[in-house]
Amino acid sequence: MKTDLSTFNNDWYKPGASLLKRVCWYCLSAVFFTSRLPGNRFKIFLLRLFGAKIGKKVVVKPSVNIKSPWLLEVGDYSWIGEAVWIDNLVRVRIGRHACISQGAMLLTGNHNYKKTTFDLVTGEIIIEDGAWVGAKAIMCPGVTCGSHALLTVGSVATGRLEPYGIYRGNPAVKIRDRVIC
Repeated sequence: MKTDLSTFNNDWYKPGASLLKRVCWYCLSAVFFTSRLPGNRFKIFLLRLFGAKIGKKVVVKPSVNIKSPWLLEVGDYSWIGEAVWIDNLVRVRIGRHACISQGAMLLTGNHNYKKTTFDLVTGEIIIEDGAWVGAKAIMCPGVTCGSHALLTVGSVATGRLEPYGIYRGNPAVKIRDRVIC
């Protein structure tokens, strides 16, 4: 058997918003999010306007790419660093006091490489309270990052990260417990 992309069909997938809403978001995010423009309060306003659930004192740095704000939840006092890519085809939930460092990627979609049709597969990402996703780290579809867990720089999470664990590598494995003083 061989991959046959001519048979690819993801008609089952619904992005959760009208075409008009998606086009408006695309245009506004190109100016105010993916650019280097500062303006955290205005970004928070836009995210909420487009349906994101954003807590208090959330920080969103420049050059952030969020595919679907209507599928995003961010808890109080969390940070989203520069050049973070939240490719949320389905819900992404970021808890309170969580940190997503610069260049990290949260990917909720992938393809089933075992199927000739290369079917789209999706899975929610949950980042619990106090967790930290390091710079250039990648979280794959369906991953939960437990409370206060740490995914180190450049690591790739493909499965559950247990609370207070420090994870490194590709795929990320637990290297020790996180002790917070």
